[in-house]
Amino acid sequence: MKRVYLLLIVLVIAAGLALLGLAIAEHKGYVLFAYKGFRYESSLWAFLALVAVVWLTLYVLRLLVRLLVTSGGLVNPWSRLHRSRRVRVASEQGFVDLLEGRWDRALRHLRRAAASEPQPLMYYLGAARAAHELGQHEDSDALLEQALKCQPQAELAIALTHAELQLARGQADAALETLEVMRERYPHRQQVLRQLPSLYLQREDWSALLGLLPELRKEKTLGDAEMAELERQAWRGRLGVAGQVAEGDVGSALATLTQAWQQLSSAQRQEPELLAVYAEQLRQLGADDEAEELLRSALKRHYDSHLVRLYGLLRGRDPARQLHTAEGWLKEHPRDAGLLLTLGRLCLLNQLWGKAREYFESSLTFQRHPETCTELAGLLAQQGEVERSNHLFQESLGLLDQRLSGLPAPLPVAVAN
Repeated sequence: MKRVYLLLIVLVIAAGLALLGLAIAEHKGYVLFAYKGFRYESSLWAFLALVAVVWLTLYVLRLLVRLLVTSGGLVNPWSRLHRSRRVRVASEQGFVDLLEGRWDRALRHLRRAAASEPQPLMYYLGAARAAHELGQHEDSDALLEQALKCQPQAELAIALTHAELQLARGQADAALETLEVMRERYPHRQQVLRQLPSLYLQREDWSALLGLLPELRKEKTLGDAEMAELERQAWRGRLGVAGQVAEGDVGSALATLTQAWQQLSSAQRQEPELLAVYAEQLRQLGADDEAEELLRSALKRHYDSHLVRLYGLLRGRDPARQLHTAEGWLKEHPRDAGLLLTLGRLCLLNQLWGKAREYFESSLTFQRHPETCTELAGLLAQQGEVERSNHLFQESLGLLDQRLSGLPAPLPVAVAN
């Protein structure tokens, strides 16, 4: 069908040209222009051809002028349209380079795009990140400052990026200062609240973290499980700090620790994790009687193996009662290696050497634990079984090495020249 239409068009054009040729042959016409000494004469058709040529020439000249002023780069590569195209290409390629980790190219492209765009925020933020990855921290900060000058209404977004980069550089104090200023200027912003807890944890600023918790809960910044774990971490740290002794003032430390414990809710005071921290701090301060009573009541409500292990380290006023209490748990938990270790320790406290050895041996049948190996090795050394005692000490060191090998390696310490 298309071929038929094309053929018809060709035939029509051919017929039109034929008719035009016949008209020119039969009626040549005559045109005369005379003015003073100037005289022009020609046929009508030649004059019309001349007019067409002049018109076409003017049209082409006009088109060339427009190309020189506003063209897309074929004639003038520095024109406005070509510059817009280069900026668009630079912005697109810059973000691709940023995502693919080509920091140098990303910085070059995004800096060029930022210099030409009326809304350059995203380009400046991307360029600042690329400069940071290249280790050019001063340039990174300068790009963020330039972004703030161009779009001051985006102060919060720029500050959040700055805090993130500061934290990545190890400048935790500077990042915290940036976020706290933003928290004052823009209260209840979840992005600010979301970044603050990790910084408080890193600085072990438990009071600040506990003060932040109500706002986090009100704004629903974190999920329920995440919020509960953060609260446990905060109180663990707070109890640990409260139990620190300043200049040998044990009484003051004990009062501070007790006061911190009373600040917890009744539900929190029943959590095994927090109970263990509090009881351990009491033990460190010499308040074994209080810790023993606390753990005995807690274990009566709910059995917890970790608390049972800690119970065996306490030196209460009545060691016999402690042993009797722990043996009562053995009926329901005969295979708990931690409970058997505790029973062995309490037997040592009551000078029941043979019974202690039986409990330690039984514990090792369920779990080869370095603490149990050490306790039994010490007991065997006192009883003259030196060879087996040395073997158990070596096993204890090996088990301890295995546990330590699973821990993350310490960060390298920079040494100033």
